Amino acid sequence: MDLAPHLSIQQTADHLGVDPKTVRRYIAQGRLKAVRIGPRLIRVERASIVALVKPIGGTR
Repeated sequence: MDLAPHLSIQQTADHLGVDPKTVRRYIAQGRLKAVRIGPRLIRVERASIVALVKPIGGTR
């Protein structure tokens, strides 16, 4: 299992089962945290992906 602290847009999209455009929209909306490395390279923080998919509420 890859435990890199940051994932690419495509890796994030694959993990979430969404289109890369959706990942970019989530970043713009602040739903995912990302860092820019250079003028074009963007990496998404793994912790923000986990927080996005983490279930909330009780077990019912």
